[in-house]
Amino acid sequence: MPNLNFSRREFSAAFTKSLALAFAAPALPSLFDARHRHPVPAGAIRLNFNENPYGPSPKAAAVLNSCASLTSRYPEDSLLELTDAIAQKYSLTRDNIALGCGSTEILRVADVTFLDSGKQVVAADPTFEAVLEYARAMRANAVKIPLTSDYRHDLPRMAAACTSKTGVLYICNPNNPTGTLVTRDEMAACLQAVPPTTLVLVDEAYNDFIADPSYSSALEFIPKYPNVLVARTFSKIYGMAGMRLGYAIGAKEQIARISAQLLQDNCNAAVVGAGLASLSDHANIVSCRDRLVASRSWLCAALTRDGRTFIPSHANFVMIDMGSDVQPFIDQFKAKNILVGRRFASMPNFMRVTIGTQPETEAFVAALRQIAPTGSSKAA
Repeated sequence: MPNLNFSRREFSAAFTKSLALAFAAPALPSLFDARHRHPVPAGAIRLNFNENPYGPSPKAAAVLNSCASLTSRYPEDSLLELTDAIAQKYSLTRDNIALGCGSTEILRVADVTFLDSGKQVVAADPTFEAVLEYARAMRANAVKIPLTSDYRHDLPRMAAACTSKTGVLYICNPNNPTGTLVTRDEMAACLQAVPPTTLVLVDEAYNDFIADPSYSSALEFIPKYPNVLVARTFSKIYGMAGMRLGYAIGAKEQIARISAQLLQDNCNAAVVGAGLASLSDHANIVSCRDRLVASRSWLCAALTRDGRTFIPSHANFVMIDMGSDVQPFIDQFKAKNILVGRRFASMPNFMRVTIGTQPETEAFVAALRQIAPTGSSKAA
């Protein structure tokens, strides 16, 4: 947990640094700036942000429905309780866990802690942009390494790009937006090659959807490589995207460093209570996973029957090759009140679609066959 026993001098220095960074940040548009987002049309099928359409555990919903008694108190006790519950899940201690307002806060504080104007971040292209966006605000340099020919992280090239100036190596596994996997052996080889001064930030937001035996969470590498930090979230399998709750797992030294950059009481009491309830509801996790994986399999089978090219996914979304720039297709889906993922500059012909409920997924395929017929649209 964050050390809140700052001296006046320490607080003043930290505040001065934060203020300087705020004024130094370039005034550039960000994908994460709410001012650049658009209202969701009424009744839209939302397949654009990789959310869990089934929502949170009924146990979590019950906590939220009875949270009035929590609103007048700071969440200190509940923060400790959730931290301890997560630590217990992984046979760790609370010193190995840091809670965040979504895993994006974890990614931000990792940048703030390990980057400055003289450092660089190495990441795949494309990948989830949060770390790159926050690095830009820090005036750090971004080194983007293209994906391999099969749309996977090129870890040998990424590791080779890491130097004494590399503050953060970011690995999203499975990768967003491609859904592809870094295997255990690939991760092990990469960690051997990366300088120990570089933070290896592994984003495992979609970890719960993986069934491939070649995969292993980066958690297993932390004892040998204390420069590894794993980010997890309650936004995906737990269905809590709108409630903003995530966490980091790492060696005590790294957790202490990033915790110093977190806001005090950064998670509200109701959400923390819902998180605790979600952790205990294993049956709901299995149910959500099974339904989403079944719909993903159904979608991929339909795409195959239609003769479409797509990237096999280990997450709750699929990237489909539309054969030409996707923006007109995105606009046509929106006209049908179906929202799909945005255009990715380095993969402009690929459209990312989130796995929705089975009826939502079927509606997407029906619309796809109208918007971009292939001539082979057999009944799925």
